[in-house]
Amino acid sequence: MIRPAPLALLGGTFDPIHFGHLRLAEELAEALGIGEVRFIPAGRPPHRGQPSAAANHRLEMARLAIAGNPRFVLDEREFRRAAPSYSVDTLTELRAEIGAQTPLVLFMGADAFLGLTTWHEWRRLFDLAHVAVAHRPGFSTAAWEDALPDPLRRLLATHRAEQAGEILKKPSGLIFLHGITQLDISASRIRGRALRGESLRYLLPDAVIAYLNENHLYA
Repeated sequence: MIRPAPLALLGGTFDPIHFGHLRLAEELAEALGIGEVRFIPAGRPPHRGQPSAAANHRLEMARLAIAGNPRFVLDEREFRRAAPSYSVDTLTELRAEIGAQTPLVLFMGADAFLGLTTWHEWRRLFDLAHVAVAHRPGFSTAAWEDALPDPLRRLLATHRAEQAGEILKKPSGLIFLHGITQLDISASRIRGRALRGESLRYLLPDAVIAYLNENHLYA
């Protein structure tokens, strides 16, 4: 039987999107053999304050950043949604669209996973998708696991995928950890440099730099 092709998604405020986001998506997709990654900018992020850049600007910067990579696709559903951008709602919509058997993978960083229990209906995420967690080289898995809230530590113990191929055999429910190239880049640092008029070159794509300069974002 031919298994359906897996689909991944990377959500975020992308305020602005940068090479850290892009490299995370590229390396996780490569490791898992995923041919399509949906970038989903949050319209109204519920877990943080109002983004510095308006949603339409963050959407356009994401569009510019992923242009030219056939693996990356922009998904505007959270931008179009009037309600807050809860990941569980987005995953529910995607699951309805792709069917019950297609592997669906939510990409995130190790720090984001630490706070997963604060997410809206977080337990349902694993009914809908796998979670792939990116970490830096030299990362102490033991220390990270010790820092996890008890519910996540127990879940990791029983649902961890040791091999990437395990993800492709089930539609949802597993947690996969993978080390990626370390890029110490943050959106807040980029915004600070932009505010001070400092160079943003090599932190994010040139097309995004041109866009935020043209629209006087973060200045």
